[in-house]
Amino acid sequence: MEKVTLKIKYLSEGMEPLRYIDGKSDWIDLRIAETVELRKDEFRLLPLGIAIKLPEGYEAHIVPRSSTYKNFGIIQTNHMGVVDESYCGDGDQWYMPAYALRDTKIEKGERICQFRIMRHQPAITFEECDTLGSPDRGGIGSTGTK
Repeated sequence: MEKVTLKIKYLSEGMEPLRYIDGKSDWIDLRIAETVELRKDEFRLLPLGIAIKLPEGYEAHIVPRSSTYKNFGIIQTNHMGVVDESYCGDGDQWYMPAYALRDTKIEKGERICQFRIMRHQPAITFEECDTLGSPDRGGIGSTGTK
């Protein structure tokens, strides 16, 4: 497996160093950098307390943890954040854009989202055609529920 080194700057004192969760996933949890209180229907950029320099040709995908809504009643407004390698300055802090569906308080250090890095997709060209040469699958939801 290829190994990639990321330069990281912690922007908030006392942040737990980033790490994999022992053998459970190749996603890495991100923590909120300060205690935040949100009221129902409030939007806020939640600071994650880090800046990272990604290698050229890579981007980071940031999504909520599966327990984030259950634990805190927030959703990520862009559903998936994408950070490219040009967002790499000392002050380019990562954030999670959050919308509160109930009043909530999130304590500093709580795990609220997760990320992984991916290579950029290759250059794509489109070739117009009259047929794709494959049978129709039957539309959205065509594989059933079981």
